[in-house]
Amino acid sequence: MWETEEFGDEHEGRPGVLLADGTEPGPVYFDAGSGPTVHQSTDWYVCDGTLGAPVATEMRGACSCGWRGTPRYPLDWEGVERRNPYPFDTSGPEADWDAHITDVQARAVPLPVDLAALLDQVETRLTAPAADQPLAAIRAAATLERMTRRAAAAAAYSLDTVDGPDWDGVAMALGVGRRTARSRLTRYALRR
Repeated sequence: MWETEEFGDEHEGRPGVLLADGTEPGPVYFDAGSGPTVHQSTDWYVCDGTLGAPVATEMRGACSCGWRGTPRYPLDWEGVERRNPYPFDTSGPEADWDAHITDVQARAVPLPVDLAALLDQVETRLTAPAADQPLAAIRAAATLERMTRRAAAAAAYSLDTVDGPDWDGVAMALGVGRRTARSRLTRYALRR
């Protein structure tokens, strides 16, 4: 529901819900009749008590990385339009998730200032010819892909030690989960 371009589905945020006893419900299953698949959902608005679903009493920010916000927001089902729940105010959980993303970004390894500025310049310069000179933009993008492939491979090999990389440290520095960090470095190393 909420996503950043940098972290994608590694830190996909959503309004999470809690039951009256303070527990987080699992997915709600919907049997659509015959067939091998049963639809499931973890969307906040399905926990409204209909069709055997549990009844949520509070909301909080939630992230696909496992983070859960501490602040709780009362969930008044009288204010939720059942056919269109999206206008319901979820700004509190979203603000908490935004703070979580700010924390993830703060813990990630910073780019050198001059490199960040150069990357901004490259993006601006690369998108300019996209409309007027699309083939030049594609050629430039291919050049950047080759450059980044070489740089990423060299960086991945630099992290290789006798005991292997500290995967928790690598994951934190990249702002992703341990599995994604390992997959990314392996992919970079194999592209050499």
